[in-house]
Amino acid sequence: IQFLTGISDSLRSGYESASKNFCPADVEVDVAGRSFLVTGANSGIGKATATELARRGGTVHLLCRNKERAEVAREEIVTETGNQNIFLHIVDMSNPKEIWKFAEKFKKEHKLNVLVNNAGCMVNNRELTEDGLEKNFATNTLGTYILTTALLPLLENEADARVITVSSGGMLVQKLNISDLQSGKGTFDGTMVYAQNKRQQVVLTEQWAKAHRKIHFSVMHPGWADTPAVRSSMPDFYQKMKNSLRTEGQGADTILWLALSDEAIKFPSGLFFQDRQPVPTHLPLASTHSPPEDEEKLMEMLEEFSQKFKCSSPG
Repeated sequence: IQFLTGISDSLRSGYESASKNFCPADVEVDVAGRSFLVTGANSGIGKATATELARRGGTVHLLCRNKERAEVAREEIVTETGNQNIFLHIVDMSNPKEIWKFAEKFKKEHKLNVLVNNAGCMVNNRELTEDGLEKNFATNTLGTYILTTALLPLLENEADARVITVSSGGMLVQKLNISDLQSGKGTFDGTMVYAQNKRQQVVLTEQWAKAHRKIHFSVMHPGWADTPAVRSSMPDFYQKMKNSLRTEGQGADTILWLALSDEAIKFPSGLFFQDRQPVPTHLPLASTHSPPEDEEKLMEMLEEFSQKFKCSSPG
């Protein structure tokens, strides 16, 4: 239960009450000519986000792992929105070499205004990738780090560039732990490993915001939504809560707002959002604050990891 901190605000009822204060015009914008990359875009919140960006005329790049499911999703988005500028890229976010390779190619062929780091996984048993990386860490933290870092030069070329990372309120129960990034010590608890990765994403966002002033960075909690990921990774929670969960569209709302609205960039870069509002990244009285040197160390460690996989990729 500790993991589900702030649960009532994160459910559908929380969204309905927050949305009374939303200004619909914030997201009713035409983004023809702007380019968006959404990871994990073939289902759930990622697909809902990609669909809405397409509906507003954006060029949308879907980055997905499963080719068949991605092709179906692309067709559905094109049919539903009438927007033909929807492009598919098949990349496994747990495979750092593949991410580097994709990013190098993408940089030569496309421009990019907004990156949405939405792909994530919650694997409940300790699984290693072919590179010997723990799978949750590889996907949620290292994958997000490599993709974003590799695409920063492209984003820095554009006016009003933005990076939005989809985290989770679950991160509130975790303090950054840089001593065991691959969760190899003690008992493995997939939910807590996921929450730790989501804390790491908050730290990444804060660090990037300091280092790259031309880009607006934000990280957000979509609330608890009825998505394939929640159904498969948290079956007990899903059974208990399924009638109270947000829709995929409600989960995607703040991502869209951060990606599209002029209001979002009036806030400083590097903040954590829920329902279009910045919210604290620590609970009152929680001992989840970490020293700045740990946060800097995380960046160094991820840079070191990422370079290891860059060298072995062709070119």
